[in-house]
Amino acid sequence: MSTWLKQTWPDLKISLLEGGILQITLDRAEASNAFSDEMIESLVTMMPLAEKDPSVRVFLITGAGKHFCAGGDIKAMNDRSGMFAGASNELRERYQQGIQRIPLMMESLSKPIVTFVNGAAVGAGCDFACMADLRVASDKAFFAETFAKLGLVPGDGGTYFLPRIIGWTRAMEMFLTGRRVSSAEALSWGMVNRVGDFDHALELARSCLDMAPIALQMTKKALKLSQRAELSQALDQLSAFQGITQRSLDHEEAVKALLEKRPAKFVGK
Repeated sequence: MSTWLKQTWPDLKISLLEGGILQITLDRAEASNAFSDEMIESLVTMMPLAEKDPSVRVFLITGAGKHFCAGGDIKAMNDRSGMFAGASNELRERYQQGIQRIPLMMESLSKPIVTFVNGAAVGAGCDFACMADLRVASDKAFFAETFAKLGLVPGDGGTYFLPRIIGWTRAMEMFLTGRRVSSAEALSWGMVNRVGDFDHALELARSCLDMAPIALQMTKKALKLSQRAELSQALDQLSAFQGITQRSLDHEEAVKALLEKRPAKFVGK
């Protein structure tokens, strides 16, 4: 067993499920899984280690208890403690050295990230869900961008992620009104892939296991690039990726399996 998998990660629970699905549970149920400094540090340290571990194929993130993530800890805001301590410039630096490391880390991962939003996903919790690649929401879940209600801006990067998922107009509505979006409405907006229970999220994660790992990771990178690049840049990247994948053992195995009418057995090489 990998060393990082045996470690204790403050405010997280982790478990490697069959097939290589790493379940990550935000574990501050008493605070609706609001972010703490410890949780942030655990996420940005542990997930890159899992990214490098070949035994991990897919990330599956959820929350303990009734909620997914309440975003910022209101008690810490009121006390001006933790990430909310200090004068203006110190706060700016705390954001850069703290919670803003999460979106940078999430964007750097090539393995698929699935979230099961089991309850409220509010503020930075909503944004964190949007940093994943695939989302399943329970029928009790809801999403809300409540920063302006608290006299704040989405300092964790929500204005980058949300419009790319649901479009400019709907993102504007969420940020400027702070209203709750139900899981059913989120599904109709394309904010989540499915509405269901944890088993639905697990099924979605397992679907990723049917794909060749190298090709899957490079496809994810290509999709991310296509959001920002010109067509010519995207095509250059794809030709390079295709040159790699088309000479991989997994591609050879996939072709043989198709011809032999059997499931492919991928090894990630």
